[in-house]
Amino acid sequence: MNSCLVHSALGVTLLGGGEASAACVTQALTIAPCLVAADGGADRALALGLHPEAVLGDMDSISPAARAVIPPARLFRIDEQDSTDFDKCLTHVEAPFFLAVGFGGGRLDHTLSAMSVLARHPGRRLVWVGAEDVAFLAPPEVALDLVPGTRLSLFPMGRVRGRAEGLRWGLEGDDFNPAGRIGTSNEALGAVRLSLAGPMLVLLPRGCLHAALAGLGVPPTVHDR
Repeated sequence: MNSCLVHSALGVTLLGGGEASAACVTQALTIAPCLVAADGGADRALALGLHPEAVLGDMDSISPAARAVIPPARLFRIDEQDSTDFDKCLTHVEAPFFLAVGFGGGRLDHTLSAMSVLARHPGRRLVWVGAEDVAFLAPPEVALDLVPGTRLSLFPMGRVRGRAEGLRWGLEGDDFNPAGRIGTSNEALGAVRLSLAGPMLVLLPRGCLHAALAGLGVPPTVHDR
């Protein structure tokens, strides 16, 4: 059975109830103009003067005031408790790509939960956007057009092996895992190419959002605005 509740031909900005500045949300919507709120993210959207096209989640965080403003046809309650609202959005929304804003930045457990969601959806073109960083789950082969000196961190979400071109410290011959070797605070020498076997997160400065989207195969005509 198709679990899709919302379908967008445009990129989707998923807005959570965590920290998200107006500037960050505005930037995301410029690139991915369809706004979908995850539960309490609806209140954050309304506080910014925005009206989400849909709200998904178990509805334990959205306020009565937000419910009263948002049309019932845009509210999608999903009762199962084995996934987060972020996870529910990615399961039930179809779009060419996603930007996730407001899923972390405050409580550490929320941020870690969001990173685990990235790892659970390898088929999605999805970039998590924070105040200072962006993060995405690397496909098996990814090329990133970066300025020399750009900070690039790798964090394994399981056992990972890989090769890299264009990094100050290479990956060849290394086994990565969350309780062993990780790859934070590396540095790009210019264009970077990664070949990875296993779930690896790539973390870049927020200014590299367009490079991250390009690395995931989102055409520049879509995101380079």
